[in-house]
This record gives sequence, structure tokens and C-alpha cells, in this order.
Amino acid sequence: MPSNEYLPRWDVALAALAKDTFQKKAAPLVLDDFRQLASEHAIRFDDIMESMFQLVIHGEWKYTDRSGNEQTIDQATLDGLYVKRRLSEEDLSAFDGEWQPV
Repeated sequence: MPSNEYLPRWDVALAALAKDTFQKKAAPLVLDDFRQLASEHAIRFDDIMESMFQLVIHGEWKYTDRSGNEQTIDQATLDGLYVKRRLSEEDLSAFDGEWQPV
């Protein structure tokens, strides 16, 4: 049985969906892109965003704020966004910049 330390901390299917969307769009993704994916594929928006945060935390993607500054996101940032074990739409709205693979 593989050790948990080598397993990704994000949903690999959601990561692949986001990367595919990024490639098709040929531009960084924004919250509306993730909302559209959630709607199209009947996926919870906060589940997609949790995976996106994990991808940034682990250096697979980067997040750039609206001013164009790359932001460091760590596990404490993500943990602070949880409300009743879910990510809040209101809190996620603060991350209205651009998301893209590294």
C-alpha cells in the first residue's frame, strides 16, 4: 500500500479538468471559469476551489491577484477559509485574480 505522503492532496480529476480548461481557454482561469465548470459537471464549486488551493500550496499552480502580484497561499490560508467544513462563497470571492499552472 502506498504511503500517504506521496498521494496528491488534491482531487486529480478536478486538477485535470482545470488544466484542460486552462489549455482550451489559453489564458489564466478566474472564479467564473470555476463556477462554470461546477455548473457544467455538477461539481461543488468549493470542491473545485479546495483542489485549486492545494495545487497552489504544492507549487503545481500559481495564483495572481487582480493587481498582477503572485500571492503565496499556504495551508493556514486555506484552513482559515473553512466554514462548517466547507469553503464559503463569500470568502472565496476575495480570490478574484487569475489561476494558472506553473
